[in-house]
Amino acid sequence: MTDVPLLLVDGHNLLWRGAFGFPAAIHSRDKTRDLTAEFAFFALLRVAIREEFAEPPEVIVVFDGQHGAAERQATDSDYKANRVLDEAALKPIRAIPHVQEALTAYELAWIEIDTAEADDVIATLVTHVRRDDPERRVWIMSGDRDFYQLIDDHVRVLNTAMKRGRRHIEPDTVFDRYQVQPTQWADFRALTGDPADNIPGVRGVGTGTAAKLLVGGLTLDQLADAGRLTGTKGKAVAEAWDQVLSWRDLIRMRTDLDLPLLATGRSSRALPTPAEVIDKLGLW
Repeated sequence: MTDVPLLLVDGHNLLWRGAFGFPAAIHSRDKTRDLTAEFAFFALLRVAIREEFAEPPEVIVVFDGQHGAAERQATDSDYKANRVLDEAALKPIRAIPHVQEALTAYELAWIEIDTAEADDVIATLVTHVRRDDPERRVWIMSGDRDFYQLIDDHVRVLNTAMKRGRRHIEPDTVFDRYQVQPTQWADFRALTGDPADNIPGVRGVGTGTAAKLLVGGLTLDQLADAGRLTGTKGKAVAEAWDQVLSWRDLIRMRTDLDLPLLATGRSSRALPTPAEVIDKLGLW
């Protein structure tokens, strides 16, 4: 067992937050380049490591592949069809090569598989750790609630966009907020929908209704025969049943990908200041 915590970083999520949520815009000295996304990425990651970890973690940053959503979109053409790549949305995406170059320069591990979403890569990394080092503490740095399905006694979600005291998402946190267990998350979200991924959910079924349908730890596989699909909302679920199961398949993360690297159990080297990173990239 290794005592070194593992920090898995949702790279696109952190870049998006940095590009659009950082308190100040960062530009090159000649004002011709917007460097906010690159600067903020390393600033936010550095602060998270300093404030949330008592000892240096092993860090692996994971990015969505360019064609990562293709497999799910082949199943459901509406999946993520609401995402428009306008000029503003391209801002964090254009920063990816610079961020990856810096990660490599500072010997920090990163993964991007062209045909895989970051969620599935992270889920596969978690699965390997559960098998090889089940007592190891794993943190997933992201604001994406789909990662709640991976939470257990050793796996946590870290969302530093939230206030102190609410940043660490644990099994009890999920239950207290939604009245379901992490193992039920995909079932729960299939019923309620996920606007971020353009999954509509069942019309009229909100979080309260979905939690009541799943009370006691039920999954969708058990719900059909549980005698709970009654009343207007229950009937709406029954009528949309095949679609609900399809949505759950979209939400569930894959855990069987072939990965180019795995966790080593060793702490990553300390991150430099964001200004040093930009200087090393020659972007000032």
